[in-house]
Amino acid sequence: MSGVVEFRVVKIHKPEDVNIIIGQSHFIKTVEDISEAVTGAVPNAKFGLAFCESSGDCLIRLDGNDEDLIALARDNARVIGAGHSFLLLLRDCYPINVLNAIKLIQEVCTIYCATANAAEVIVAESLQGRGIMGVIDGEKPRGVEGPDDVAWRTGLLRKFGYKRG
Repeated sequence: MSGVVEFRVVKIHKPEDVNIIIGQSHFIKTVEDISEAVTGAVPNAKFGLAFCESSGDCLIRLDGNDEDLIALARDNARVIGAGHSFLLLLRDCYPINVLNAIKLIQEVCTIYCATANAAEVIVAESLQGRGIMGVIDGEKPRGVEGPDDVAWRTGLLRKFGYKRG
């Protein structure tokens, strides 16, 4: 017997200076493993982590080193409410600094987004529970880059030190 699935859009609430990584994992060990990955990659990073447990007590598990970011991660996770999802909020650190370490965690299944942009999560709900279908990350394109835009992009990457030259 099939059931009804309802879709909704959940806006992520965060300050502009905070980056977020949203993903899916399959085991409670994720909480400690992601925390270790962040502190191992960027020891001075501030972060808050929420993981939605999908069986047993079905609690939102928390970790981090910044109470405000932990609370934001918790509050966003409550609204999303998707089993085995995690939200990692970062300050004084960029996703590029920790993303590969997180992707290499054995129990991490999927990364939906890693962004500083405004983000919305598309959630599906059935009789069993909720799942993340995808993430809307930022705005739609307004055009195609021209030569001045290429110069700005390459200059920015060099300014940040990601490219030589």
